[in-house]
Amino acid sequence: MRTLRILLFLLICVPYISLSASSRLVTLDKYIIPVNVKGAIIGKVVIEGNDKVTLEKDTSKLFLIDQSGYIKLKPTVALSASSPIKYEIILKTGSGNKAFELVKDEFIHNKVIAHRGAWKNHEASQNSLSSLRKAIELGCEAAEFDVWLSSDNKVVLSHDPTIGGKTVEDTPAKTLMEIPLKNGDFVPSLEEYLGCIKHQNKTRLVLELKGSQKGKDRSLALADSAVQLVHRYKAQAWVDYISFDYEALLRVKELDPTAVISYLETNKTLEELSADRVDGIDYHYSAFYNDEKLTDKAKKLGLTTNVWTVNTEEQMQYLLQQGVDYITTDEPELLLKFIETHYK
Repeated sequence: MRTLRILLFLLICVPYISLSASSRLVTLDKYIIPVNVKGAIIGKVVIEGNDKVTLEKDTSKLFLIDQSGYIKLKPTVALSASSPIKYEIILKTGSGNKAFELVKDEFIHNKVIAHRGAWKNHEASQNSLSSLRKAIELGCEAAEFDVWLSSDNKVVLSHDPTIGGKTVEDTPAKTLMEIPLKNGDFVPSLEEYLGCIKHQNKTRLVLELKGSQKGKDRSLALADSAVQLVHRYKAQAWVDYISFDYEALLRVKELDPTAVISYLETNKTLEELSADRVDGIDYHYSAFYNDEKLTDKAKKLGLTTNVWTVNTEEQMQYLLQQGVDYITTDEPELLLKFIETHYK
């Protein structure tokens, strides 16, 4: 089974292709379908230039595209609680066809981001498929995870630059994916994580791009590869991006102008972030203690607020009172219980 898993990965994985600034991808500004809304507007096509866009394929026959480029449900159509969760459409543009998956909106909004998945109180390793599945089972809003490029340019999961005695950036993906983790898991690829998250429509992913130890070009290559994979797997509805590497983060936005990106470092002003089209801040909790107005300042500029890594009830209470949008924690069970007890 392990050999088959790696063989399938090597057969279907996307080789890294350097993208230029002119390689901006065709995107939608939203991918989520409201429930019980006839003729609901889903999202607008975002494309470079003045290419005409038409709806080439819609096997469900539920959707249309209007003259302004908005994807909508047909006027008499509404999704119900029993409707399927995913719908593929194919758009035709001047540069070719592009497939998307639209997702029924049943996503959870409880602020709880499971840091590297839900692993601490379970027999699971950080950044493993088991920790992701547990975060989904618990009902977290999202699971955060970390990615690097292997030596052969495949995107694999690890928090640290080394795992199982191997330096990730110096080791081929096949070798990394044979490293055993707890609970019968092995080091996963990004493809495996995307495949897992797309089986449901409640929990999302927060993908952290790790800064390369081999130089800036390598960090940008990771951003390119991650965005390519998210688009290839039609997983845009499930994935947001974070990073300490500002250039890599902006690279994501350059390739996919509708991607949601948040910055982990505090060395930029909020005004700079807003001007660079960054969507949010994702800071260590100390920043919110040092500046009690930080949440309000961010919101005035349209920036979302996430905070890490929050593991005590005292911290949770303070930050919830501050009105932060998300809390990243190693203790998702504790935070879920705290919110249920004090904020419901």
